Amino acid sequence: MTTEYHDEPEDDSSSFWNKDPVPLSISTAYRFRRWLFPGLTSAVILVLIIIMAASSARTFNQLWSLKTNAANLSESLSAAQQLTKDTAKDVHRLKFAVEGNQDQLTSVSEALKQLSTLDAIGRTVATLKCSLDRFMNNGTVGVGCCPLEWETFETSCYLFSKTPLSWDRARDWCNGHESHLVILNTDKEWDFVAQYATGTFFWVGLSDERTGKWEWVNQTPYVMNRRRWKPGQPDSWTGHGLGPGDEDCAHLHFDGRLNDLHCSTRLRYICQRHSQRN
Repeated sequence: MTTEYHDEPEDDSSSFWNKDPVPLSISTAYRFRRWLFPGLTSAVILVLIIIMAASSARTFNQLWSLKTNAANLSESLSAAQQLTKDTAKDVHRLKFAVEGNQDQLTSVSEALKQLSTLDAIGRTVATLKCSLDRFMNNGTVGVGCCPLEWETFETSCYLFSKTPLSWDRARDWCNGHESHLVILNTDKEWDFVAQYATGTFFWVGLSDERTGKWEWVNQTPYVMNRRRWKPGQPDSWTGHGLGPGDEDCAHLHFDGRLNDLHCSTRLRYICQRHSQRN
C-alpha cells in the first residue's frame, strides 16, 4: 500500500515570513533618541565655550585695567620723583639765595640804623633852626619853631600828610610823632587849615566812634556847628559797603567843610603839635 504524501501549500500569511511593519512613531522616536545625545553634547559644549569666552573677556578687561592702572601709577611715581628733584633744586637755590641775601639783610639793617640817625639829625636840625631864627631876630620871635616840612601857625605846627591812611592809623601815626590829629577850636585855625586843605580830603581829629557823640581826639566834647559841615552832614550813612558800623570819622572836604566817612577809608591827614620854644 502506497502512502501518498501531499505537500500542503505554503501559508503566505505566516508571521514567520511576514512581519508587521514598525509603526512610524516608534521609528521617529528612535531617530530622535539617536540624535538627542550628540545634540545635547554639542549644546553643552557651545554653552561652555560661551561661558569660557565671557570669562576670558572679563579676565582680559581686568588685566587691561590692571595694566592701565600700573602704567598710570608708574607715570605718577615718575612725576613725583621729578617733583621731588625740582623741589630739592628749589630748596638748594633758596639756600644759596638766603646765604647771598645775608649781606643785603645786613645792609638793610644798617640802612634802618642810618634812617634812625637821620631822624635824630632832623630833630637836631629843627632845634638848630629854631635857635638860628631866634638869634637872627634878637630873641624877639613871637612864635616857636616847627620841624622840617611842618607849617607854623600861631603856637602850633601842622603837618599835611602826602600819604593816605585810615583814621585810626593816622591818629596812631600822629601820636607816634609827638603830635595828634588836628583839633580846630578857633575860626582862624579853621581858615588856616582850610587854605592848605583845598582840593584834597584830610582826616581831622573828630569822631563819634568811642561814645556815639562827636568829640575831639583829646576827648573834648565837640559843639555842633552846622556851617562847618557840608549840607546834610553828618548823616551816619550805612550803605558804604566797608564793613560794620556807619560813618564815625570826620574829614575836611574839598572846600574845607566837614563830612563824615567810614573810619577805614584811606585819606590824607593833618597832624598838629605845639611849636618848640627853645
